[in-house]
Amino acid sequence: MLLGVIADDFTGATDIASFLVENGLSTVQLNGVPADDIIVNTQAVVISLKSRSCPVEEAKEQSLAALSWLQRQGCRQFYFKYCSTFDSTPKGNIGPVTDALLNALGESQTVISPALPVNGRTVYQGYLFVMGQLLSESGMRNHPVTPMTDSSLLRLMEAQAEGKCGLVTASELDLGAQAVKQKLSALAKEGKRYVVLDALSEQHLLVQGEAVKSMKLVTGGSGLAIGIARQWAVVDQESGQSKNNAKLAGAPQGKKAVVLSGSCSTMTNLQVERYRQQAASKAIDVERCVASDSEHAAYAAELARWVEENAGDGLAPMLYATAEPETLKLIQQKYGSQTSSHAVERLFSEVVSLLHKAGFNRFIVAGGETSGVITQSLDIHGFHIGPCISPGVPWVRATERPVSLALKSGNFGDENFFARAQSEFPV
Repeated sequence: MLLGVIADDFTGATDIASFLVENGLSTVQLNGVPADDIIVNTQAVVISLKSRSCPVEEAKEQSLAALSWLQRQGCRQFYFKYCSTFDSTPKGNIGPVTDALLNALGESQTVISPALPVNGRTVYQGYLFVMGQLLSESGMRNHPVTPMTDSSLLRLMEAQAEGKCGLVTASELDLGAQAVKQKLSALAKEGKRYVVLDALSEQHLLVQGEAVKSMKLVTGGSGLAIGIARQWAVVDQESGQSKNNAKLAGAPQGKKAVVLSGSCSTMTNLQVERYRQQAASKAIDVERCVASDSEHAAYAAELARWVEENAGDGLAPMLYATAEPETLKLIQQKYGSQTSSHAVERLFSEVVSLLHKAGFNRFIVAGGETSGVITQSLDIHGFHIGPCISPGVPWVRATERPVSLALKSGNFGDENFFARAQSEFPV
């Protein structure tokens, strides 16, 4: 096994797995740290955790367990994957997890590269931009769990982590991989434990991949995976090993489909609004989600029946808890942020279980937390990665049973994503 990836949420794991496959590495995504007796025959493994917003010590424990499993599989390089918008708080979890992984591997330096230019995430002079806006001026400033109010990756990293941060600029990346390696070496001598890498284009990501080829631990969004995969794919071709066609193994199947949206991101709000004009849609009533267990179960059954009644030959029906920031704020004030969030996740879990029993086996899901809950509800432990619907969002198929999923991070995809996921990938 060449590359082991530790991803801090489910859609982020799917995101990076799709880039690895697209750039030449056969990849399997595993849901949580697997048991030792699971045999995985692939070039790269992505372990998806739910550690982005959990307590710091829990995030470190999960990440170190994943690292230990990947080490036992013989992985030659390790990759800590987080969101391209660096979702975290001043206390973590990106910094503390990075430190824990560096310490476990006995390494003294790694890189910080969240950029994904194809999706509008760029880094310039160490500042993170989202679709041309500073991170702190983008929709991420209103994120309900990890509001991003600073755009400086150097400040964000030093606030969370143990060491000091350096920078490789875009103009230095333009000089090529050898120049970047020399800069990394110079920064290491200055004691810079983390190095932010600018990136304005895919070419910058390819230079990054070549420059960090021998680095034991790298960290970043899914963009760096483009450069990393190209490097490992070259190595694999030189060794004469054939590539597996993971795209075919992950192609969508299943006639009965449903769209489930739990994200409240800016893009998901636009996608939900567009899809409401195209297909049968029903909003989740949060008040009924936080009710008694019996009422909760009755509501889940009611929603599952509605989905069955509206499933036909056209576009799949949609259930959504997506809300505009002002509405979300009122909900959180009335019920509490954690209480309302957990209640909606629990409802999605129960609805999905009922729908699966009713023969639904194709799920299009928006939101990292929602994706994690639904995957767990279906008791899915691994995926084959299939064709991409949008950059970073492939169709995936469960390794254990005929269930297909499209797991979309909140801000990914275009406005017509939900319809395209069906019309451009017929079953």
